[in-house]
Amino acid sequence: MLEVLRSAERGYVDHGWLKSYHTFSFGDYHNPDWLEYGPLRVINDDYVAPGQGFGKHGHRDMEILTYILEGELEHKDSMGNGSVIRPGDVQRMSAGTGVLHSEFNPSATREAHLLQMWIKPEAQRLPPGYEQKHFTNADKRGRLRLIASPTGEDGSVAINQAARVYAGLFDGAERHSFALPAGRRAWAHLARGSLAVNEARLAAGDAAHTEGPATLDLHAGERAEVLLFDLP
Repeated sequence: MLEVLRSAERGYVDHGWLKSYHTFSFGDYHNPDWLEYGPLRVINDDYVAPGQGFGKHGHRDMEILTYILEGELEHKDSMGNGSVIRPGDVQRMSAGTGVLHSEFNPSATREAHLLQMWIKPEAQRLPPGYEQKHFTNADKRGRLRLIASPTGEDGSVAINQAARVYAGLFDGAERHSFALPAGRRAWAHLARGSLAVNEARLAAGDAAHTEGPATLDLHAGERAEVLLFDLP
């Protein structure tokens, strides 16, 4: 059975320089009903003010994916990586035994809008790692494009968990069906626009989730950008 979590049911914090919506419990926001969904631990919908960002801080034992929707984010970490992440980019940081990093909006005028997602790894104390890939709009147009997987197949970033993450763009008559086998669960997060998943109509920030076996029919999109997590 497909169930829906509406955007308004998420947590929200406003730090001035950062406005963030939390799908699952995070920081000072605690929702005992939504601590996580399988290994999917965090979906934060962040708006970072121009010239602001997250100073150096640490993570460990987490697979962290960053997906840029608007603007740019400058990343530096203790592994020696430094890059600017832009729309279409997917960044994967495996925190493993421990990583320090910082994230700043380098623009003096433009807000950055991004999704940051945390997935718990299959094992703890793994070696840290970093990867960044770019996926064009054409890659995602009218279909679900694999952007993260355990093996890095099809040009996706590689994560230390038996999870697969897809991104898709849907508008008008574009349609895609996703078959979810038994023993798996799916979480579809609508980043922007509107989209029907089966009979449920989603608006930006909404999510739909279910357990397999099931078929998720994505259709009737209006400038929709969706991320779908196929999880154990």
